[in-house]
Amino acid sequence: MSVIRPAAPHDVPAILQMIHDLALYEKEPDAVRNTPELLTEVLFGENPRVFATMAENASGEVRGFALWFLNYSTWEGVHGIYLEDLYVRPEARGEGHGKALLQHLAATAVDRGYARVEWSVLDWNEPSINFYKKLGAAPMEEWSTFRLTGDALAAFGAPRLVSGTLTGADPGAGALAGSPADSRGAATRG
Repeated sequence: MSVIRPAAPHDVPAILQMIHDLALYEKEPDAVRNTPELLTEVLFGENPRVFATMAENASGEVRGFALWFLNYSTWEGVHGIYLEDLYVRPEARGEGHGKALLQHLAATAVDRGYARVEWSVLDWNEPSINFYKKLGAAPMEEWSTFRLTGDALAAFGAPRLVSGTLTGADPGAGALAGSPADSRGAATRG
């Protein structure tokens, strides 16, 4: 049996440990830079925009968590839920905690009139892919995830807006996909 509840500040150490465990599973053990202070602020600060949901067993032991936030569909005109992390401790897998967490997020989306719940999964993570497909989730064929991070983000983000004008921009770059000049860019879809 899985008990699903919103995260509370006392859950931060368990959530952070599971984030580290997930990074290890995803072969990125040194990638986590999050701290208890950062996690506490985003989850429980003055204006939280990131949320965590906990799965416990009947004895009250934390068995897993889902960390999520709202996204927005320009086509649907409503929010959706983006699931950043879903993690169930290895010794608790197969007990229904992951399914219960996803059902809770789906129910939240339905109750609030959101259009979707979506997430990313590593191509090699066959156990998770099979689990998601059994729940009725479908992969987004023909879509690739792109990310700017690290040095590339710093270099590209260096231009600044000055009096409504983007300084440092390439004058020949033209409209960016998704900009007002190309509001339905072929490479982007809300």
